[in-house]
Amino acid sequence: MVRRGRRRAGGALEEQGLLPENAIEKTVVDRGELTFHVEREHLVRTARTLRDDPALRFELCTGVSGVHYPHDKGRELHAVYHLRSLTHGRMIRLEVSAPDTDPRIPSLVAVYPTNDWHERETYDFFGIVFDGHPALTRIMMPDDWQGHPQRKDYPLGGIAVEYKGAQIPAPDQRRSYS
Repeated sequence: MVRRGRRRAGGALEEQGLLPENAIEKTVVDRGELTFHVEREHLVRTARTLRDDPALRFELCTGVSGVHYPHDKGRELHAVYHLRSLTHGRMIRLEVSAPDTDPRIPSLVAVYPTNDWHERETYDFFGIVFDGHPALTRIMMPDDWQGHPQRKDYPLGGIAVEYKGAQIPAPDQRRSYS
């Protein structure tokens, strides 16, 4: 099943004039699930092909997840798109990376309008800038908030919390087990 999916996607990309070896930098199959690591400049065209090709029909993007790998130099920020084909009952992932120094990835809102809020949340928590997004603003943190709290290099902090009469110290003041 996974091998057929890779062949179909590769053939569909070639039909659109996009060579799979240029657009897809790596293909990962783990636990029977397929992930294409896509070059960011080919993301929109790849997603549109996966959505529109009748043999593929990945018509639903269920969300965008942000991931921060601070030790993966030049590829620290990742956006992971979860695509579903309701027509064919299949699922794949597209993963795109960007460096901390240029955290820009093309927006997929024009292809999958449901990504509007997902991209805004990923921007808010990870700092990935989705180029072409119609209204890229923070949606969870205050507008003047400094930093992106889901990055692994974001400092733990916080305030002590009282819980049913017990005091729970802020995360940066808790005991370390390492």
